[in-house]
Amino acid sequence: MKIEITGQPYRYISENSSDCSSECAFLLTKQNEKYKADALDKGAHSLISPDECWDLFGLDRLCVIGITGTNGKTTTASAIYSLLLDLGHKVAMQGTRGFFMNDAPIEGKTLTTPTVLNTFRHMMHAIEQGCIYFVMEVSSHAIEQERIAGITFGLKILTNITQDHLDYHASIEEYIRIKNLFFQDETKKLINKDEAKAEFNFKNAFTYGIENPATYKIIAYSLNNGVSGIMKHFEDHVPFVTSLHGFFNLYNVTAAFAAVHLVTDESLEKIADALENFGGVSGRMEVVSESPLVIVDFAHTPDGMEQVLNALKEKEVLVVFGAGGDRDRSKRPMMGRVASNYAKKVYVTSDNPRFEDPDLIIEDILRGIEDRSNVFVDVNRRNAIGQALRDRTGDEVVLILGKGDETSQIIYDQHLPFDDRVVARELLKEL
Repeated sequence: MKIEITGQPYRYISENSSDCSSECAFLLTKQNEKYKADALDKGAHSLISPDECWDLFGLDRLCVIGITGTNGKTTTASAIYSLLLDLGHKVAMQGTRGFFMNDAPIEGKTLTTPTVLNTFRHMMHAIEQGCIYFVMEVSSHAIEQERIAGITFGLKILTNITQDHLDYHASIEEYIRIKNLFFQDETKKLINKDEAKAEFNFKNAFTYGIENPATYKIIAYSLNNGVSGIMKHFEDHVPFVTSLHGFFNLYNVTAAFAAVHLVTDESLEKIADALENFGGVSGRMEVVSESPLVIVDFAHTPDGMEQVLNALKEKEVLVVFGAGGDRDRSKRPMMGRVASNYAKKVYVTSDNPRFEDPDLIIEDILRGIEDRSNVFVDVNRRNAIGQALRDRTGDEVVLILGKGDETSQIIYDQHLPFDDRVVARELLKEL
């Protein structure tokens, strides 16, 4: 991919050395540095940095809001996007679910944080459409690989830090260090005050929380019939109501509430009114069926699973889940332990095994479960979901975790059609 630009001694900018010629400048990044010689051999006009690109493209017209954390990035980003739209602002959003702009989908799912030039391309498109705000998810991979180089953020947000991606990062300590690296400059930032592992530059730092004193603090809340509460900001006390479920979503909506207040001139009362319209994110605590109650969620880490299961602690839950192949093996027994601690019955199955043997992935999960008397194992995910639905009685809830709104199962390098929500509905009809 190359971007055309005017007013320069070259016509294009590309981060792919294969595109280079005397008409094309090579955007040099940490990821493509090894192709620098190839770009020059192909006659690249010049080498430019992400910082230079930011200025050349005139991207400082955007207020960029970046969200990182193990869990909650997508819901928090989507809530901020929804709030800004409802308040009359033009806004774009880039993340796990794709690229959206002014309440319309533009591109489908890609990397949580694309390459530098792809992000710049999205930003240029957003400016063309009159956007003032650009909301983006920032993954730990993107921080380490410097895929956010050159971007001037108007606000950086931390949701939480728990275990994930240890297949990529050397250790949990390194993963924590990388996440916190995002918050070491003097950019305006919004930090979850209840996250003990957060380390950040205190200059221009604001906080939100429930348990600890914070700039934006929840002083009362209810989880009945959705998440609602009272936000305290200095002397202001503002009630809010949402249709979302689960204690973890209280953090997500609080972060979004605070973020919009920090980057706009809108009052807390107006933001609270708009928050009532946010219905959540597809594949996150998504109710597939109300009677019987069947819920699909994207949770695929021990902490994410615990948060979702804890949100349903008043119910008897039958949980269906697996673990991704070619990913962090150490979290698998922990996921098994969480499931067995919270659920009445556990159904262990396959979830994007990729190039790993799904039976061996399941064995890793089972190592975390001491009492297997209420554990059902079937490597076929459709069968496992079907068994849970057949076993369910009374007011029991079937909770299907791991894939959320994904529409395929990755086996080897094949993406085979599979949507937990569609499968569950089909099986319910059969029953």
